[in-house]
Formats: sequence, structure tokens, C-alpha cells
Amino acid sequence: MINCYIYVLDTLADWEIAYLTSELNSRRFLIKTKEINLITIGKTPDPITTMGGIKIIPETTIEKADFKEGDFLIIPGSDKWLSGEHHEIIELTEKLIDKNVNIAAICAATAALANRGILNNRKHTSGGKDFLKIFCPNYKGDDNYVEKAAVADRNLITATGLAPVDFTYEILRKMEVMKPEVLENWYQLYTTKEEKYFMSLMKALQ
Repeated sequence: MINCYIYVLDTLADWEIAYLTSELNSRRFLIKTKEINLITIGKTPDPITTMGGIKIIPETTIEKADFKEGDFLIIPGSDKWLSGEHHEIIELTEKLIDKNVNIAAICAATAALANRGILNNRKHTSGGKDFLKIFCPNYKGDDNYVEKAAVADRNLITATGLAPVDFTYEILRKMEVMKPEVLENWYQLYTTKEEKYFMSLMKALQ
């Protein structure tokens, strides 16, 4: 059983996790024997409102979550990250990453990690190297910045907010919940939008 925690906070960027939650919840392309427990986690038990106006009630809170080695913590973008309001989850992330919990951050969430120094010694991406330099005074990871939509380095995945498909691809690849040929065709379908990849995806599922 893999626990996949998704941190929810006000102004959460809905589109950044939509592909991931849809595939993990529907299980339509997953390996049948793989068990995934999708859990929303918040700073408090109070409902949050996403950027799209959707209300989400966290299933658990930071202090009650029981992270185990191999679990995943997904940290989506939000307008709140640079305010410091959610420092608790970033402090926890710093501990979890050293305990082999997989961390996946996208958009402004990468800036919060950068400002904590978490990206300094791992390959990563974000909204731009200059963006991190300007908004994250504790960021010293220039040499590890990679100009890609999404980057995976050991148990850390980072992505720009413009690449939810690439972000999802790297997470699913790390989870190993899809057969490789299924995942590759899924990725090609959503990036190229060519019909042939839908047909290849259906064939790979057989």
C-alpha cells in the first residue's frame, strides 16, 4: 500500500494535480495489484478553497499524518506559498525527504522548498532560476537547476506550474503503478494529442 498525501491549502492551483488525482482515483490505467491510498492533508481540519472555487475538506492534518518510507507527499502551487503561512509543511518536508518519503512539488511550492534550502543539493526545476533568486534568499542551488518542465532526483520531483502532465508523469513513474508502456503512451497522448497514442494506450492495457 502506498499512501499519497496531497497537501491542500487556499488558492490551490486545481489544474496542477488534476491529472494525478484523476488517474489515481479512477485507477483506469493502473496495475490492478497496486494499492494507492489518496489522502488530502491540511494545516488544519478546516475546509480550503481552491483557485477554481472548489471547497476541499482535508481528511487529516499535518500533526496526525503518519508518513512511512515510500509514501508520497504532493505539494501543489498556491498564491500562499511565499507568505510563510504554511511553514509547518515545509519544515516537515525537510525531515521527510531524509526519511525516503517521496516529495513532489510544483509551481510556487518549489519556491517554498527553495527558500528552505531543500533544493540546494538536488537537481530541480521551477518557474525559472531568476525567479528563485529573486524570491528565495536562502536559495543556493543554481548549479542544480535544470531547464526542464519536470525533474526527478532521487525522492524529489519538481515541476513548473505550466507542466501538470509532466509532473504527473514523473510521479506515476516513481510510483510504478502503471506498466511502462502504458505510462509512455499515456504521456505521449496528453502531450502530442495524437490519436495513434490512444490506440497504443488501449493496446498496452490488454
